[in-house]
Amino acid sequence: MSNPQDTDAGSELFSSYEAELKLVQADLNQKLDQISELSGEPRKSAIRLAERTLDEANELLGQMRIEKQNIPSATRSKINQRFRNFESDIDGQKRKLKTMSDDRKALFGNRYTDNPDSDQQLEQRQQLLSGTERLDRSSQRLRDSQRIANETEGIGRDTLADLQLQRETIQHTRMNMLESEGYVDRSVKTLRGMVRRMATNRIITVAIITILVLLIIAVIYSKFH
Repeated sequence: MSNPQDTDAGSELFSSYEAELKLVQADLNQKLDQISELSGEPRKSAIRLAERTLDEANELLGQMRIEKQNIPSATRSKINQRFRNFESDIDGQKRKLKTMSDDRKALFGNRYTDNPDSDQQLEQRQQLLSGTERLDRSSQRLRDSQRIANETEGIGRDTLADLQLQRETIQHTRMNMLESEGYVDRSVKTLRGMVRRMATNRIITVAIITILVLLIIAVIYSKFH
């Protein structure tokens, strides 16, 4: 035998779900009324909101289906009748929402028509083809820009490599010039040393010759006196 407290608790919980479901149903009815006045993107957004509200109502129905099993049989018949009324109401709201969702003309506005041979439909197709062509052209320009960017990047890398090679060549030439200047400096120093030694040797040679001449003169002078 079930505990009376449990059945009372189940009845109270069922009533809580019932009250909450009524609020959700009222919200859903309000959203359905708003959808009938909308078209295009606002209508799509309103339908999505109504679908979420309908999901919430179905979840509450599921909870009520579980909780009504805890209610005593004596009062369950009334509860079942109320539950079936809720199911019927929500099913009607679900069908109404589906009808609104299937109304493509309302969803897409005056741009939509069921006649594929009408001028408006042909214009839509032409606009679609034109948009596709523009997209293809834009994609091609993007690919060309990417190719040019890659080529420019390659040229930039080659130019940097050439500049680096030229820089290394200039540095090598500068080092060779510095080394050549060193050789020239050493050569100049060597030549200056040679010139000084030549001058010294010349002075010594002149002195020796002078001394020899003086000695010869002295010898000759001594013989005649």
